[in-house]
Order: sequence, then structure tokens, then C-alpha cells
Amino acid sequence: MKHKQKRFMFLLAMVFALSTWLTACGGEGGSASNQESNSSSGKSASANNAAVNQTDDSQPDLSQEVKLKMLMIGGKPADYDEVFGELNQLLKEKINATVEVEFLDWADWSQKYPLKFAANENFDIAYTANWAYYNDQARKGGFVELTEDLLQKYAPLTWEAMPEFAWQQAEVDGKLYMVPNNNNEVTDKVVLIREDLRKKYHLEPVNSPETYSAYVKTIAAGEQGISGFGAKPADGWKWHELDQILLEQQNNWNLIDYSIPFAYKLDDEKGQVFNVYDTPEFSQLLAYYKDLAVNKVWSKNIVSNKNDTWQDMKAGKTASYAQNLGTLAFNLAEMRRDKPEYEVAIVDLTPDKKKIGAISTQNGMAVHAGSKNVERSLMLIDLLQNDKEIHDLTMYGIAGKHYEPSGDDKYTPGPSSESYTGFSNWGWNSLLNRKDASYPVEADQILEGWMDKVYHFPLETFVFDDTHVKNEVANVGNVMLRYAIPLEYGLIDDLDKGQAELIKQLEAAGIDTIRQELQSQIDAFLANQ
Repeated sequence: MKHKQKRFMFLLAMVFALSTWLTACGGEGGSASNQESNSSSGKSASANNAAVNQTDDSQPDLSQEVKLKMLMIGGKPADYDEVFGELNQLLKEKINATVEVEFLDWADWSQKYPLKFAANENFDIAYTANWAYYNDQARKGGFVELTEDLLQKYAPLTWEAMPEFAWQQAEVDGKLYMVPNNNNEVTDKVVLIREDLRKKYHLEPVNSPETYSAYVKTIAAGEQGISGFGAKPADGWKWHELDQILLEQQNNWNLIDYSIPFAYKLDDEKGQVFNVYDTPEFSQLLAYYKDLAVNKVWSKNIVSNKNDTWQDMKAGKTASYAQNLGTLAFNLAEMRRDKPEYEVAIVDLTPDKKKIGAISTQNGMAVHAGSKNVERSLMLIDLLQNDKEIHDLTMYGIAGKHYEPSGDDKYTPGPSSESYTGFSNWGWNSLLNRKDASYPVEADQILEGWMDKVYHFPLETFVFDDTHVKNEVANVGNVMLRYAIPLEYGLIDDLDKGQAELIKQLEAAGIDTIRQELQSQIDAFLANQ
């Protein structure tokens, strides 16, 4: 977050001019603004920020107990009452507050979440993310703007620990509305393979598209009842499950949004977008996929496959599948525990390419614009992310029951671990996160190697707003499912004809209209950097 001198002087002037009135209001931040008649969310946020600045030169007033309400995504854990009962005892001691959580179940959270804001319901804190309405609600005035003064005073531990770039990544139109998570992640995908089968056929180590092709074709030919690659395109996914690796990562591209086929080169400072389906690289990839299909690396019925790819691999029915590093690391640990007769390994097919770090807004917490308790809300977020006792409790549950601590930074699941899981407590991921003691060393080594290759680029935090082209986006999505998926899985005999038909159908669906809108937004975004 950039500290601008003019803005600072303006805030000082405002505080001086309003100091008498604000002092008279007293109490928790935002309380004065909420005595007014119902106003817009943006106006509420502005009033709250003014009110909380009244105590800039004094310690926070904790004399009055506050009951906070938090909005989280995911199902309510079975042992929520027990865990948060202990949490509230700690919060009462530390900030004279308690918290109650409302859980929005995974099945319908995307419908209910924006309605909570539209109705200006009574809650103080909400989980949010770049995939969970952060930019949308920030622009609509759903969140309190978080100034440097607010953070330094009411979330000092977070302010000290958070990297500068993380704050910058979380800005929307130059303003901050989220306390992002503070946790290093890389979004690149990797592949889990049966290392015992690779060794059986004396194949080279798998570390490139070419060595991977040799591996899956050999397994498909030599192992009856085992497919070379497991995929699950039947859930509406518009891309081949290897595309992120073999199309994006291999070419140092970044896809704007997985609902449309537009990308840009990572090192292109102008951010010129292009249709990936209309590139030589895509044509080459189609030939690669066709070769795998001809060699029966996957079934001809793959597009209707509804099986769990990991369970198929665990059952010995498939020899590889692609996912993010964290997921495959846990799969590897599970396989070693449950099926030690199978030797598996995580392989990176693009080890020398640029790596994309997950932006800080992948997970985070924000203060609702209608909150009457802005200061105490920030203090709670600060503790969740940085107080070890509270972080451990809310992330892993009760020691000895839900988890067993192992040193300061590792844990093993406890006998009741399944009774405290499944909701978005990753909103306060931080440097205090523990790692499962069974987490494979090799996964850590891969991540460590990636960190030196993480590439920060101008459009890292850009989010496409499809408000004006929703119909075209929907039409293009339908074309992708109908024409691109069969083409990529090698089900079309004539690749050139199939690719030409795909492009023709995209044009009819309105892809040029999307391109114009997208490029216009990118140009404006870069102009404001």
C-alpha cells in the first residue's frame, strides 16, 4: 500500500476539523455513523473510517464488551461450538470480545453471499477472496476501506508481518478493503505418476512434456486395465486437465479467466490478449493430445467420465493425473500410508519456466461496511492471523482432540480431526500455519525451487469484469464445451478442420466483442498502475 503525503495531510485536516464532534460520539468505531438512518454501503464505510480515526492518539477503548459476527464459506464443523467456545474465552481476555460465525454451505454460498451484502445484513467480518466476490463487493461499497492508520493501530501484528507487495496486490482501484492472507503459494500444476511403473519399464525421469508422453504411452501399452492419464472433464470444465501445464506454463502465458480462451504473455508489458485456440502453440498441443489418444492413454469415453481421478489412481486404475502441488502432496502421503505397494512421485513438466505466485487475495478477511465494530473486527483479524494460540485453535481445533502439535510448525491429525474441518479458515493463513507432519519432503523441495522462479507481472491482480458481455461469455463457454473438449481429447479425426470449426463457432458466439471489452479493461488497468 502506497502512503501518499497529500492523502495523509487531508486525513489529518479531516480529523482536526471533526475532532470535537467525533469525541462527543465516543465508543466503538462506526457507532456514530450507524445512528443515522439507513444509507448506502459506501457511505457507511466512509463514516466508519472517520469514526475509528477519532482515537488515533490513544489506546483502543476495550471497556465495553463487543459481540462480533463473522460470515464464512463452508459447512459448519461438527465441533464448532466447542472450538469457538474456547476461542471466545481467549478473545474475552485479549480484546473483550466474542465472535459468532454464520456458515454459508458450499452448495449455495455463491448465491447467498452477495445477497447478504445487498440486504445490508448485520455482520462485522466476512471471508472474501479474488474468487469470492472481493473485487465486486469492494467496488459496490460492501467493505470498509482499510487505511494505513487503521491497520497500524488495530492490526499492528499483521501490518508488521505482511509483505508490501501483498498489500498492493489487494488494492482495488487504488484502495484497500481486505486483510489478505500471508502465505507463500504457487499456482503451477504438477503431475502425480506411478514411479514404480516408470522404473519397471526403465523409462527416463519424467520432467518434460516429451518424457511424460513416453511414460503414459508405455503404461497404456504395457499395463492392462491401467489408463495412462486420469481426467474428469464431465463436470463442465472447459479445458483439458493438462492445459495449464502444457499450454500456459510451457509457453509462459496466463489465461485471463477459465470461462474464456484469452491469454497474454507474462512478459508483455502492454498486456495484448489473444485467443489461445487460434495460435500455432495450440495446434501443436492438439497434435500432442491426438498422439496420446491414438495410443490409448485415455478411454474414448473420457468426456463422460465421472469418476474421482484420485480414487482411480489410488485403486490402481490410472497411472497419472494433474493437480496443484499441495493437493498432490497430500495424495502422495495418503498413498504411502494406505497403499505402500504403489510408489508414486510428483513431477514438474515445466521446471525451467516462469512460476506464478498465488496473489495475496487468494484468501482474506474484510470488515463489512455496515459493521458497528470496525476497530474490534480488525483486532480479531489481527489475532487470528498472528496470535499463535488463537491461530492454532482456529486453524486446527483443540490440541489432543482435533490435532496433535509436533514442535512449533507441524501437526498430525487427531482422533476427531474430521469434526473440525471444511470451512474457509484459510482466510487467516499466515506464517504461523503448521504443516502436516506427513507432508512429503519432496513437495517442499519443489516449492522451494519454485520460489526463485516466481514472476511478478503487471496484470497479476487484474480481474475481468464481464458485466457488459455476460451473454457472449455464456455463448463462448458453450462453444468451448461442445467443440474444444472433443478436439483436445483427440476425438476429432481432422485436427485442422476441427480447429477451424472451433474458431468459426467462437466468432459466431461473440468472441470479438469479449476481446474488445477485455482489452479495454486491461488498457485502463495498466494506465492506472
